[in-house]
Amino acid sequence: MELLMFYLFAIATIVFALLTVLQHKPVAAAMSLVGAMFSLAGIYVLLHAHLIAALQIIVYAGAVVVLILFVIMLLTPEEKESPFDKRNLIRRFVYISISMIVFLVIVGLFSDGLHVVNPAALQAPGPDFGTTKGVGAVLFKNHYISFEVVSFVLLAAVVGAVILAKKRLDA
Repeated sequence: MELLMFYLFAIATIVFALLTVLQHKPVAAAMSLVGAMFSLAGIYVLLHAHLIAALQIIVYAGAVVVLILFVIMLLTPEEKESPFDKRNLIRRFVYISISMIVFLVIVGLFSDGLHVVNPAALQAPGPDFGTTKGVGAVLFKNHYISFEVVSFVLLAAVVGAVILAKKRLDA
């Protein structure tokens, strides 16, 4: 049953991700992104990483998509010719096909065939996997410099947004 649920969530994630990229309207694309985020959260729940699933929903499906929708609504993009006309669609299909063929050739050159993973060789995750304690320990002990760099990048983004908003109000 768990394997069936995994496949359902995986297929839903792929479908929603494709819909996100292929939607004509930005709001519909943002809603498809929400669907992809919820499907990923379902996969995290199946992995017993409940904290990561909750963060996926709260941070990505909540905050990021709301931010994207606000940007879409504030910018009000003008309607223009659709990039999905027949010629562009055929051209994109050809580019994607060629890219996939090149990728498969490169993988074939650098690998000695497909290997099936031996389930006995896989290690089970530790007891702290996906818990608040486990994530916090890894984040603040092993990746504290990365954490601080991300905090400065977010601070710069907030300062930039305030400066842009102030210029817009002054104009």
